[in-house]
Amino acid sequence: MKPEQLQASGRRTLEIERDAFAGLLERVDAHFAEACTLMLGCHGRVVVTGMGKSGHIGGKIAATLASTGTPAFFVHPGEASHGDLGMITPQDVVIAISYSGETAEVLTILPLIKRMATPLIAMTGKPASTLARIADVHLDVSVAKEACPLNLAPTASTTATLAMGDALAVALLEARGFTSEDFALSHPGGSLGRRLLLRIQDLMHTGDRLPRVAPGTPLTAALLEMTQKGLGMTAIVDADDRVVGVYTDGDLRRSLEDQIDLRSATIDQVMTRGGKNARPDWLAAEAVQLMEKHKITALLVTDDQLHLQGVIHMHDLLRAGVV
Repeated sequence: MKPEQLQASGRRTLEIERDAFAGLLERVDAHFAEACTLMLGCHGRVVVTGMGKSGHIGGKIAATLASTGTPAFFVHPGEASHGDLGMITPQDVVIAISYSGETAEVLTILPLIKRMATPLIAMTGKPASTLARIADVHLDVSVAKEACPLNLAPTASTTATLAMGDALAVALLEARGFTSEDFALSHPGGSLGRRLLLRIQDLMHTGDRLPRVAPGTPLTAALLEMTQKGLGMTAIVDADDRVVGVYTDGDLRRSLEDQIDLRSATIDQVMTRGGKNARPDWLAAEAVQLMEKHKITALLVTDDQLHLQGVIHMHDLLRAGVV
């Protein structure tokens, strides 16, 4: 095939799947709301099952539900009839996925699900199928045709099913008042979790690692403190440990440009008064935002009365994966 033919095939596939999406809109109806109500009232878990490609889609739907506030997991229907059905309880809600609605492995476990009186939501492309008729709620995910030119390989139909699953997950998320902080709690290992969960106090330098000098300190002594602590700056604090200023590598370059006598100067003469500071309980991501806004690489961390609590450096944020 020529490049233009390959491109045309790809575009045709996307057009067919776009049309499948459009057809779903009118099916987000009372049945959809009923399915959401069943899951919101569930005291156990949402158990998703499906065979073949429907099973792969079911695994994704279960994962999306679980990460957005609806406890869920996937059970393979073939394994379910050989012992894994014990994972399902009357307190659960089952979502069974089968485009034909006649998948043998799924139908085999239906009598036991109904015997336990576990609510059953079906997602099929055949409203008159066995699965659709037995279910408590049926969600129609039918498509006019598959993107496959043979109209055989599940393509548009699996895309439509996945989209319906996303619609359920988002509707439940909003109904539960699920927040970005809640999302981060289930993603602690990802960059999103790090951005949303890490606080400045988790990363800042404290105690003896803090570079600090008193007003009136000779500039040479302040530079020695900066070198020993290795953060490229030092805080200047009064007798009550309140921040009165900051001196950084950038200030040192400006001192050299202004031809300040480094041997005779005191830190008071060259420091930046006040300086930018943050609070320990701020999100680490807020420290990044402040540093980027003011083009600085370190922040003093203080309490509300400006008592020095710590220092956080851009390198700390990089190592933690916040940046």
